[in-house]
Amino acid sequence: MKDEIKGRIEAFRGEMKKAGTAAAIIPQTDPHLGEYIADHWQVRRWLSGFTGSAGTLVITDKEALLWTDSRYFLQGAEQLEGSGILLMKEGLPETPSIPQYLIRHLVKGATVGIDGLLFSSTEVSALRASLEKHGLRLDTHFAPADSIWADRPALPSAPLFLHDEKYAGKSATDKIRDILAQTKEQGAQAILVSDLAELAWVLNIRSTDVSCNPVATGFLYLSPTQSVLFIKEEKLTPEVSDALKAANVKTAGYTTILHFLESLPESATVLYEAPRTAARLVDALGARAIAGASPIPMMKSVKNNVQIAGIRNAMEKDGAALVGAFMEIERRLKEGVTLTEIDVADILTEHRSKQDLYAGESFETIAGYGPHGAIVHYSATPESSSTIRPEGLLLIDSGAQYLDGTTDITRTIAVGTPTDEERHDFTLVMKGHIALATAIYPEGTRGDQLDALARHFLWKEGLSYLHGTGHGVGHFLNVHEGPQSIRLNHVPVALRPGMLTSNEPGLYRAGIHGIRCENLVLTVEAFTTEFGRFYRFEPMTLFPWDLSLFDTAIMTQEEINWVNGYHEEVYLRLSPRLDEARKAWLREKTSELKK
Repeated sequence: MKDEIKGRIEAFRGEMKKAGTAAAIIPQTDPHLGEYIADHWQVRRWLSGFTGSAGTLVITDKEALLWTDSRYFLQGAEQLEGSGILLMKEGLPETPSIPQYLIRHLVKGATVGIDGLLFSSTEVSALRASLEKHGLRLDTHFAPADSIWADRPALPSAPLFLHDEKYAGKSATDKIRDILAQTKEQGAQAILVSDLAELAWVLNIRSTDVSCNPVATGFLYLSPTQSVLFIKEEKLTPEVSDALKAANVKTAGYTTILHFLESLPESATVLYEAPRTAARLVDALGARAIAGASPIPMMKSVKNNVQIAGIRNAMEKDGAALVGAFMEIERRLKEGVTLTEIDVADILTEHRSKQDLYAGESFETIAGYGPHGAIVHYSATPESSSTIRPEGLLLIDSGAQYLDGTTDITRTIAVGTPTDEERHDFTLVMKGHIALATAIYPEGTRGDQLDALARHFLWKEGLSYLHGTGHGVGHFLNVHEGPQSIRLNHVPVALRPGMLTSNEPGLYRAGIHGIRCENLVLTVEAFTTEFGRFYRFEPMTLFPWDLSLFDTAIMTQEEINWVNGYHEEVYLRLSPRLDEARKAWLREKTSELKK
């Protein structure tokens, strides 16, 4: 495989030489700037062999380098070994940014090539400014993948299907009306939607174009006079076509989007978000383009009452499925049956798939045993999958898609008698989880203002984690959703009632173990005083924590009470869905934690 990677990079360099390109930047995204992408757009993965969901490849005539963040440092080191590709660890003081590297290594007058459909308008403007300041040129039409990737997967053609209004809670017609009203307030007649999750949400349609994310590959143009969905024709079903007509949405071929935008009347004004719209699309709009804030992300992130009821139901189904799955995992370990990380993932899928309205995983299960738990986004392969022994920690991060909601849960369990260090580390993480879970905060509070609550107890002992503490979650949509998040860096979006966000602090000791404790939480109103409205988090995820891992000596009585109260709610909500054997198991796992 490493020789194949080297051969692909040399072939890519051949295309660079033909185009007079001194360096090329290949990101991990698609023309919709998505985090999760269809196989057709997996150019960076194909060129490098690195499978992480975040990372950018840079190729020059002499070097190949891959920048990725802390989640993938260990994985990157493993997968790039022997490929000739250098791992560049983003966020470390000694690691230059991609523009800094290019400026240092290219001669004046050299050209840097990118595919302008894979970079946002904001990214291209910043990159061009940085390069031109040092005498370098940017070419946004360098896209040679088709020339060297002989068996490149075709664009997805899976059929569309409707997401019924009884689950969505609002019709496409009503959503379009509200979107255009807010678009008009920003001085634009129309709006361009290129984000796949937003397109799916607006039109109440879904598909299977992207693994684990029920989205359809397309673009959407909305205006009072004409609304157009740009999509492969073979994806349309009679039912979907009828629904689109009812919402006054026409259809056109997926690849005709650039020509359509270029052909709009000069007087047309089209709203777009510069950080989230591909540069080539904005170039096609020309003077018609109006940069602004799309109203769709906020509308999508605030769940309506129908969606919230569906999420509660999905969480109960998911929790019941996990009871059966974790019981099976325990039984196999006690009986001495061989159990691997891949087996764990398969067991979870098997039990979830029996639940009503199940539609697949919401992301590829992370089952990391021992040292693998310290690889934040580890994904077991047949080559790497560890056999689980009756000792150490097992981190399981998994989720499911149901028609009425999306789930995402992480539990860290002891598969033997936990050590003092394991219990201490776990309890520090849980203290942070509880601090965030019990936060009361005023209207207007952002996620970055709450993030330290989850890290405080780790910081006091010189410990930390490098990933964010919380991400938004879609409704039968992407498991990672904006615009809200809980993290150290600035987040310019306040948390609002109806937003579903994860609470997942962690601690990772390389080569030893990883710990992450995750529930999904809903922002709800707490109370109102003369100082204004105050909000809190309601835990939505329903599954017990491993009682054997708590070190109550370093916990307050209030923290212990929170665990016991949460476990009471878990048993109350899940037990009606369980048979007697599973009820007994759950009763034991939710027994009282004492000081």
